[in-house]
Amino acid sequence: MLKEYLRSFQVLSEEEIHNFMNQAETKRIKKGEFLAESGKVNTKIGFVKEGILRSFYSSSSAEDITYCFRFAGSFASAYSSYLTGKPSVENLQAITDVEIMVWNKSQLIELEKESTNWTMLLKILTEYEYIELERRIFILQKETAEHKYLDLMQNQPQLIKEIPLNYLASYLGITQRHLSRIRKTIY
Repeated sequence: MLKEYLRSFQVLSEEEIHNFMNQAETKRIKKGEFLAESGKVNTKIGFVKEGILRSFYSSSSAEDITYCFRFAGSFASAYSSYLTGKPSVENLQAITDVEIMVWNKSQLIELEKESTNWTMLLKILTEYEYIELERRIFILQKETAEHKYLDLMQNQPQLIKEIPLNYLASYLGITQRHLSRIRKTIY
C-alpha cells in the first residue's frame, strides 16, 4: 500500500522507496491508546496500514473536539509538534486497533540530506495537507450542518460507517442529537 502511494507521486526511485520502507518500525496500537499526546513533543510520523486514528484537542471547557481522522493509506502525526519541536496541543488516538509504520524525525532529516527527491515529496505532501485543511475550514465555516454531513457522505463515506457518532458529531461541530436529526431526514 505504501509503495504504491509513494510511486504515485513519481518522485522517488525504487531504491529510495525500498530504503524508506526498511527504516520503518511497525507498531500495533490498541483501540483507545495514543500515537501522540497533548503536552508531549512528537518526533514521529506514521503511515497507517490498518485501522483508524482520530486527532482531537481539549477545548477551554474540557470538551474533546475531533478535527481529523486518519485511515489506512494515509500519513499521521501531530504535525505542529513534529515541525516545531514544542509540546503537542493535540492527541492522536486509535479508535480501532491500528497497525502503523513509524519513522523518527531524524530518519527523515537524513533522507532529505541524501536526496532532494525527499524534499520535493515532503513539499508535495505538505501542499496536499494544506489544501485538505483549507477545504475543511471553508466547509465548516460557511455550510449548514446538513450540507457538511452530505459532503462527508459523498467525499468520505467510510467516516459514516466506521466512526462512533459522538466523534462524528464533534468532527462536524454539532451535537449528537443534531446529528441524529440530520440522519433521520436524510435516510
